[in-house]
Amino acid sequence: MVARCDGCARVALTHEVNRRDARNVIVTRGDLEASLAVLRSQIEDPRAGILGPRSIVWRIGGDLAIFLGGGRAALLQLAHPKVAYAIDQHSHTRADVTARFQGTFRHVFAMLFGELDEAFSAARRVHAIHARIHGAIPERIGRWAAGAPYHANDADALRWVHATLVDTTVCVREWLDGALPDAVKDGYVIEMNRLAALFGIPPSLLPGSWAVHAAYMRGMFASDQLVVAPCARAMGSFLIGRGGARQPPLGRIAEAVTALLLPAQLAAQFALRSSPRVARLGLGAFGLAYRRVPQVVRGLPARSAALRRLDGLPPSRLGAWTERRLFELARRATGTAR
Repeated sequence: MVARCDGCARVALTHEVNRRDARNVIVTRGDLEASLAVLRSQIEDPRAGILGPRSIVWRIGGDLAIFLGGGRAALLQLAHPKVAYAIDQHSHTRADVTARFQGTFRHVFAMLFGELDEAFSAARRVHAIHARIHGAIPERIGRWAAGAPYHANDADALRWVHATLVDTTVCVREWLDGALPDAVKDGYVIEMNRLAALFGIPPSLLPGSWAVHAAYMRGMFASDQLVVAPCARAMGSFLIGRGGARQPPLGRIAEAVTALLLPAQLAAQFALRSSPRVARLGLGAFGLAYRRVPQVVRGLPARSAALRRLDGLPPSRLGAWTERRLFELARRATGTAR
């Protein structure tokens, strides 16, 4: 398990203010390198990456169950206008959902399960991509005035995206397995601060316990920072298969599960059609199958490959097969299957 003090340390990193808008703290390449240097000093075994097989993150976030929360995490992120307009104006998600799915998860999984140098390389690639993504919100939405700037390396927006991943993993685990002990959730939050360091998020913005994280989420849900913009609603509809003439069955299940897991006010803003019966049937069927298959089958391909790497073994064919099936499911849910 990662030592408790790692995620709580408050390191003095200098974060430059975007000269175009003094309200936005933008993570620069220098900020990222400073964050990576601090993180490197905390790592005992670079071969195991930023966390390793004994971590809580690998244990509760290292299998296929996390994909049950994919819709929830994506829509929570889109509920922030700075995130939504950045994706809408700079991403090709709707043109090629599989490429977007592959790219996002391969970067994140390299950070979580790769060797340290692989995780750092992924962090630098993502930062460079983000550095090219900036613009202005075109209309007044919630607290954001028309013309308000956004930047993909905005520290507050990065913090929100990171928090949605933390929150959704715990949400899904508790739906499947029941309430997690506070000590496990505290440890998970603290360990995930290492992932946040790979994005250069200032330590002062990160929680040192589950209670602090939960208070931040409650505050965001109650604030006017989150409001579903028209472009976010359109992207959300696409992700659950409502972008075409007929929603595929898997998209309907994904919509029901996402509506059940999201806060009610955001589900309503996304115009999700709630169906608790369909959602519980979907979750129940998944849970039944999930518990009956061996752990080697239900593990994330990236985690399984990491465990094999640490044992001196090459990646398995099963992992590659599982990854292909996941990408196919993404196409089927959105109605873009070939």
